[in-house]
Amino acid sequence: MSVTVLVPTFRRPDGLARALRSLFTQTVRPDQIVVVDNAPEGGARSVTEALASASPVVIDYVHEPRAGVANARNAGFEAARGRFLVQLDDDESAAPHWLESLLIARDRLNAAVVFGPVRAQAPASTGSRARVRNAYISRLYSRTGPDVDQVLTRPRGCGNSLIDRREVSLPEPPFDPVANETGGEDDILFAALSRDGARFGWAAGAEVIEHVEPRRANWRHLLLRSFAYGQGPSQNCFRRAQPDWPGLAAWMAIGAAQLLVYGLCALPARLISARACAACLDRTAKGAGKLVWMERFEPRFYGASHA
Repeated sequence: MSVTVLVPTFRRPDGLARALRSLFTQTVRPDQIVVVDNAPEGGARSVTEALASASPVVIDYVHEPRAGVANARNAGFEAARGRFLVQLDDDESAAPHWLESLLIARDRLNAAVVFGPVRAQAPASTGSRARVRNAYISRLYSRTGPDVDQVLTRPRGCGNSLIDRREVSLPEPPFDPVANETGGEDDILFAALSRDGARFGWAAGAEVIEHVEPRRANWRHLLLRSFAYGQGPSQNCFRRAQPDWPGLAAWMAIGAAQLLVYGLCALPARLISARACAACLDRTAKGAGKLVWMERFEPRFYGASHA
């Protein structure tokens, strides 16, 4: 058994250092850590080299100067030597038993792809508006699931995941560069693996914390994120080799209903709780995304637009 942990990074030196230090204390050590620096200037090299001496395993530094989230992940997959490809983002930190829990769940469930929970940690703030925003941040960035390891009927996101590349047929490249600036490259990959019959699993004990930066915690960014997530199902139908027009129409109809119903409920929900209000706002934005899924309306979060 060989395990590679992939850490793509883009101009987050403190986050990268925190992510790497969390890997040094794992109860089961990986065989390789690959840091993929996606900043054109290669600024993560100094952080990686400074921490290499404290690492109990080899850290390989890869510079992928072509900015884009899919480019970064593809470069990591290419450099990985392990059978099991485990992904930890540079804004996440892993609990000490994280990797062990992913591997145990993979064996127990005989799953080709395993996902674990993500708990969002919002920037410190107070006040009634902050309570709604913090509830929104938790809803948007956290990933919850069953309390026990079990097989999943649908995949989750790339951060905090394990792929057994002996058990799946990965496309070439694994992540579609069409998503370099918008994100959603993981949705495209896992949707393809799902159509191929891949078995997905959930590792309840493999928790990571996602440290949400202030720039990703403002309302404009939060709503655009939800809008972009909402676009995913509709875009996946359109981007198939043979577009799934009935599926696209169904998702657009669902989006229109969400936009109307949850948009009307958002303000009254505030009287119930911050969590209820956040749920309505999130579903409203996602409904808009399902309805307005076209490429010209895609928010740009990564790649050349930020390099």
